[in-house]
Amino acid sequence: MDASVTAAVEVREQGRLALPPDMPDRGSGRRMLANALRVLAIDAVEAANSGHPGMPMGMADIAEALWRRHLRHNPADPRWPDRDRFVLSNGHGSMLLYALLHLTGYDLPMEELRRFRQLGSRTPGHPEYGVTPGVETTTGPLGQGLANAVGMALAERLLAAEFNKPGYRIVDHRTFCFVGDGCLMEGISHEACSLAGTLGLEKLVVFYDDNGISIDGPVSGWFTDDTPRRFEAYGWRVLREVDGHDAYALDAAIDEALTSCGKPTLICCQTVIGCGSPSRAGSADVHGAPLGAAEVTETRAALGWASPPFVLPEEVRAGWDARRRGAAAQADWQARFDAYADAHPSAAAEFLRRMQGELPESFAAAVDAWIATVAERAESMATRKASQQSIRMLASLLPELLGGSADLTGSNLTDWPGSGGRHLHYGVREFGMAAVMNGLALHGGIIPFGGTFLAFSDYARNGLRLSALMGLRVVHVFTHDGIGLGEDGPTHQPVEHAASLRLMPNLDVWRPCDVLETAIAWRAAVERLDGPTALLLSRQTLPAQQGADRVRDAARGGYVLTDDGKPDVVLIATGSEVPIAMEARLLLIHRGIAARVVSMPCCEVFERQDPAWRRTVLPDGVPRLAVEAGATGLWRATVGLDGDVVGLDRYGESAPAPDLYRHFGITADAVADRAQRLCLPQS
Repeated sequence: MDASVTAAVEVREQGRLALPPDMPDRGSGRRMLANALRVLAIDAVEAANSGHPGMPMGMADIAEALWRRHLRHNPADPRWPDRDRFVLSNGHGSMLLYALLHLTGYDLPMEELRRFRQLGSRTPGHPEYGVTPGVETTTGPLGQGLANAVGMALAERLLAAEFNKPGYRIVDHRTFCFVGDGCLMEGISHEACSLAGTLGLEKLVVFYDDNGISIDGPVSGWFTDDTPRRFEAYGWRVLREVDGHDAYALDAAIDEALTSCGKPTLICCQTVIGCGSPSRAGSADVHGAPLGAAEVTETRAALGWASPPFVLPEEVRAGWDARRRGAAAQADWQARFDAYADAHPSAAAEFLRRMQGELPESFAAAVDAWIATVAERAESMATRKASQQSIRMLASLLPELLGGSADLTGSNLTDWPGSGGRHLHYGVREFGMAAVMNGLALHGGIIPFGGTFLAFSDYARNGLRLSALMGLRVVHVFTHDGIGLGEDGPTHQPVEHAASLRLMPNLDVWRPCDVLETAIAWRAAVERLDGPTALLLSRQTLPAQQGADRVRDAARGGYVLTDDGKPDVVLIATGSEVPIAMEARLLLIHRGIAARVVSMPCCEVFERQDPAWRRTVLPDGVPRLAVEAGATGLWRATVGLDGDVVGLDRYGESAPAPDLYRHFGITADAVADRAQRLCLPQS
């Protein structure tokens, strides 16, 4: 037996893992290629004095089997539409992915591996979408990559059903995902995998790194699930007890996973964390810390690796280089796509448009005309209903729009007449929905949106955060946006949620006051290319506001809704509190006070406007009063030390909405009184 697996077998003999004693006779050349992944991970973590070497060392053989024998990709074109997607959900093992990308020929030179976890490198501590060529999604928060993979596999199936024609399969790829024990402990794994089984996503293949170790030690004290039976209960095909260090056993398992069965596949790979380390393999010591100089020396000797750090033998480089094979695979697809384009030119052009993330040429003019009609009608309605009207219009223009709801379709109003297969029932899975939508957006060709109550955005929050971090075009429809939902009470009244979402960088939060602002918010959401959007919508009916320039000005995030000449005070409001501010203005007129009402549907967009515009809306030297039925903290910066906020810094109550507004002092009379006090000379 070669030294590279001696430690693993010793762990086996202690009851952790059964490994065949004849491994040297079964793929020793392939093991050298896998060992290249191990040593690159060891070297990079050691150089950074930070990182997680255990997972890359344990999953190296699985990665070799998948990436060299089965994965269809082209290092020269990481955005090839029909490439297989690979997701490293256990993203703390990022050096495994970086080593794979470097070795197979992506634009990731060795110098970047040397700079692992350093400022400005393309090898950050966890994989980041948009930073490293070939990284399909940002991972690290465990379980989310798995849910992203579900979204990617779903996107492939939806696009295949739409674009493939008899004799032409231009969408025909798979999604592969690595997960660890931690990913499967996270609740999101249940949400996403239950949904994947129900949907029968048979082109999704997940490799479970069953090493029995997490950061705190052996997981037997806190994770004793029968994982194979759990996934079988979801409706998955499960391949049990695959030796994760036997390249040929892995090949056989992958071959079986690629056969059609109408189900996603989980391959349970029994591995030893840190495989190759003589004294730390199989222990938590190798999970999240460098091996140390002495152990590195012993590990290199045990692996039979004579090359110095960050140096690879030419035969290893040649064995890993996937550029020629990838170019041939893409050229074959391109030839098939060209034939498809000749036979179905409109479909081919539409496919390319959608995969490039472009909107139709006719989109802007059509939406302009529609918004003008909305402004002319000036209907009073709940903004959740206005949102549904917007969705119906946009869906007629954008076949890539895919809606859904977390079991609240009739309340969120995220469906529309004729939606058919373009609306997904996510079930009560808010976090799973957010992360699956991220996967849909990452795959390309789809603009996803999904709905739930605003109070439940907390369940989905980390999915929103990663969407914002990656800059994905995803739309979150959050209805029942305040105390106006009434009798459901404080558990469902999102007092702090609007402020909390506004704290998230790169998330645009729109809280429209009427049907027109809702239409403008929806347009902004689908046109935005660099980040997600949250729409905060009312349950209760809101009156339509007036204003000649609203179509132009509301798109800037904040604007003057009405003015009484030179204002004595500026009232700033959002959503369902705009009508309250408008009524307060009338009361102030009778008191001899000129008030300007500013509608601020999106603070983030307003802050991106030029300073001159913002000063015309919020002039210096005029006292400001913000009005929003929620937490007041963030508004303090907007109104300044001399301003005030009418809001709600406590949880709500269960009662009819009008009673709640009176109870909490969020009324036109209260706003007028507070505004009048701001205008009084200060003693």
